[in-house]
Amino acid sequence: MPFTSHDSPDSPEVLDRREGPYGEVVLRRHGALLQIIANGCFLMDTSDGRSERRLVDAAADALAASGGRTAPHLLLGGLGVGFSLAHAAGDPRWGRITVVERERAVIDWHRDGPLAEVSAGALADPRTDVVEADLVAYVNETSATYDALCLDIDNGPDWTVTEGNGGLYSRDGLAGCARVVKPGGVLAVWSAQPSPEFEETLRNAGFQQVRTEEIPVARGVPDVVHLGIGPG
Repeated sequence: MPFTSHDSPDSPEVLDRREGPYGEVVLRRHGALLQIIANGCFLMDTSDGRSERRLVDAAADALAASGGRTAPHLLLGGLGVGFSLAHAAGDPRWGRITVVERERAVIDWHRDGPLAEVSAGALADPRTDVVEADLVAYVNETSATYDALCLDIDNGPDWTVTEGNGGLYSRDGLAGCARVVKPGGVLAVWSAQPSPEFEETLRNAGFQQVRTEEIPVARGVPDVVHLGIGPG
């Protein structure tokens, strides 16, 4: 049963708290913002969304620059607060949009809960399909291939939400990503900070035209999107 706190007007209100297969996940409301917390680690909120939107646009732009393709299929790793999905569904360039989200609670918050205010239209879009699965396992097991893969499941390659995610950013993990990205397709990875080491790992895993795009934020170090073109 959801637990609600009203300690003071300035305290975040806990809308739902659940114990999932990877630990505790919490949905909070703080003023006008909705926030997702995982195992006590702040993940994201509904304050802005420019980084999430830019993640999707950077992948689309990279596809267009490499010659474009008709109705490309996008794989989004992580549903989050829904900004990436909503933005992708608002772009007619995408043919299909598959979202892989491992937390049932997050999916429920979008389908029947407060985060529907962000994603309801995108979830109703016939191009959208939501898969409940761990992204690392999905990438290693799926037989499907995609024109673009956008990853936003951690705070970056060097700051993962759970220890098991770290393997995704290794050479072997990125080789799995390369397998599901169609030849000449795009991998885009969101991060809260630049990682030159990750850029090198992308190259070692076979990705080409590797680059990092900065996304200005209100305070502190810019967010970034790491980009690479799949081999072949």
